[in-house]
Amino acid sequence: MSAEINNIIFLNNLDGYILPKNDNYFTEYSKLNNLKSITKFSGSAGFAIFLKNKKYLFVDGRYTIQAEKESGKKFKICEIPYIWPKDILKKQIKIGYDPDLFTWSTLNKYFGENYNLVPLNIKFVNKNKAQSVYPFFSLDPFVAGEDVNRKINRLIQIMRKKKFDYTFISSGENICWLLNIRGRDLPNSPVANCKMIITKDRKIYFFSNQNKIKKIKLSLQKLKIYFFEENKIV
Repeated sequence: MSAEINNIIFLNNLDGYILPKNDNYFTEYSKLNNLKSITKFSGSAGFAIFLKNKKYLFVDGRYTIQAEKESGKKFKICEIPYIWPKDILKKQIKIGYDPDLFTWSTLNKYFGENYNLVPLNIKFVNKNKAQSVYPFFSLDPFVAGEDVNRKINRLIQIMRKKKFDYTFISSGENICWLLNIRGRDLPNSPVANCKMIITKDRKIYFFSNQNKIKKIKLSLQKLKIYFFEENKIV
């Protein structure tokens, strides 16, 4: 996959490419971990920058020794927050990134104002074994502690008070709480990877892997909820 990044840099006329640990749900322990596949670094936080002639791996103080052991032969290890990309890279170089994996505030922290950041919607080929698809499931209100409709009503009241027409929820944990659903998308927590938009008139647009929603479609059928593939949110 390192060769794949080199091709991305070459074909898009870039000076470098940045690869984070997180997936597009910004979960710390995602099952799809391109950073580990490419750099061999297995820690829970970090990111790598690939240049044409050099590679950097940025990790915090918990992982500097681990990073040296796992990736140090091919990567220059940099300890954050003492070193950021903007501290060591030449100004104005073109850095490619996947816009689904970063917030603007994160990119600004890493690079400041002196770099040409190029968004690229390129997905890496996953050569690992196919992951099993586990369906989302609903919790009984008695177990969850509160009925879904009561939670939604409270949210709608807040939206109307603040004069919001829509609320976009990007955190799967928050959606799990609001809809009383759970999943098996993380190794150590029953989180369902999904995103959601809710309108002030209670319409819900739910974005996720459509192979996982059969059970919750039945349990949530009384709501104004519309299900879409996760990539349709763009």
